[in-house]
Amino acid sequence: MSALSDAKSEAADVASGLPCHARDDLERRLVRKLDLRVSVIALLYALNSIDKGSISGARLGGFEKDLHMRGSQYPALLSIVYVGFVVMQVPGNMFLYWLERPAILIPCSMVIWGLASTLTGITQNYTQVLLARLILGFAEAPLFPGAIFLLSVWYKRDELAVRATLISCGSMFSAGFGSLFASGILTGMQGKLGQAGWLFYIEGGITIIVAIGAIFILPAFPHNTKWLTPEERSLAISRLADDGYGTLVGPGKQTTMQGLWDALSDWKVWWFSVTLIIYHIALSFGAYFPTIVATMGYNMTVTLLLASPPWLLAMIGAFTLSKYSDNARKRFIYICASNVCVAVGFVTSMCTMNTFARYFSLFLMAQATAGQMVLWAWIKNTFTREPAKRASAIAVIGAISSTGAIAGSFVWPLNWGPTYLYSYVICLAALVVSTVMLGVMHWHLKRENEKIEKNERIAGNILQDPVKFRYLV
Repeated sequence: MSALSDAKSEAADVASGLPCHARDDLERRLVRKLDLRVSVIALLYALNSIDKGSISGARLGGFEKDLHMRGSQYPALLSIVYVGFVVMQVPGNMFLYWLERPAILIPCSMVIWGLASTLTGITQNYTQVLLARLILGFAEAPLFPGAIFLLSVWYKRDELAVRATLISCGSMFSAGFGSLFASGILTGMQGKLGQAGWLFYIEGGITIIVAIGAIFILPAFPHNTKWLTPEERSLAISRLADDGYGTLVGPGKQTTMQGLWDALSDWKVWWFSVTLIIYHIALSFGAYFPTIVATMGYNMTVTLLLASPPWLLAMIGAFTLSKYSDNARKRFIYICASNVCVAVGFVTSMCTMNTFARYFSLFLMAQATAGQMVLWAWIKNTFTREPAKRASAIAVIGAISSTGAIAGSFVWPLNWGPTYLYSYVICLAALVVSTVMLGVMHWHLKRENEKIEKNERIAGNILQDPVKFRYLV
């Protein structure tokens, strides 16, 4: 541990010796280099969403009928993935923090879920599919909290929302082009060893190939990433310290268990967790998007094609909202703007069966992804001080909130279609409640900022806290 501290102290000395303009130029080059490396996570997210959601496309291709599913068996297949998330996200992120090698852990997990996705194509009954989906959930669990934590050890607080959107646009991309991809496979491979099976074979195989390449691209932590120069390494560490993060970006100040205990002892972790449980119920329409589009009465190919444009527009909306949020250093108001669009979409679908109106409502509903990315940036901003606590807090919130996705899988039963009125009512209610809960957190953090300012005035010497830390609200 002393060797690590000495290395970081030496790096800090290198950074402090740079002139101001040289430091700014170096920082711009460093951020560009990081953006190029980190952007590969967008592809990992895309494949993650495609593998997790391929069953929705396969359903339109007769997968549910081929395995003679009935009742709540299909929703159970959707929800079983999130059981793995609940169980593995916390230990996965704690292990990543201890291992200090996200470029090893994340791709290895990816290979496993690629194999699980591929094996889904050879399943012969419901029990086998259920087991394959459970393995898929366990393997996918480290990706989301691991990627979120990885961003937080490289980027400043006013850079996070755009970067979170950058890597998460892979999910939106897959929701859009994934439908086009599924349409091509299901149409082109019809009658060849099972129409739906080919969807799993091809998508799972691509995932495994990409995972191998990601090992050589993803960064580790600032203090142990080999492709950084000494100046870049020192700057990567010092610029986060200047922004209010803990002085050690990598492990050093706390053990993983200390970080977990601190996270579990912070009521904000639990408040965000409960809020996101409810929020995930509101966003449950995403897992059923092709099914909702199918209510407009088109065939399988047209339905999958129509499912793409709403998510492509959502990608543009997410980048725009995240950019404004970062520039303004505000979070809650932009989450509210996204949620208003989603609420209008819900109400529109509840009030009419007109094809144009319902399709337009899907564009509004898909904007939920923009608010979701800003929300996760807000969560990362709220737990900036200690990296061990931040890693555990992100994982705890992600794991607990996954129970909302489990519940949301049962909100869209076929017998409520084609109007799905009850489903929309549930989602709208969940959206309102979660927004109000975020409003409470917004109020609390504003009060905390006021207390910090008051304490500084009483101390009479702001230089005692050169970071002048404030929560982003």
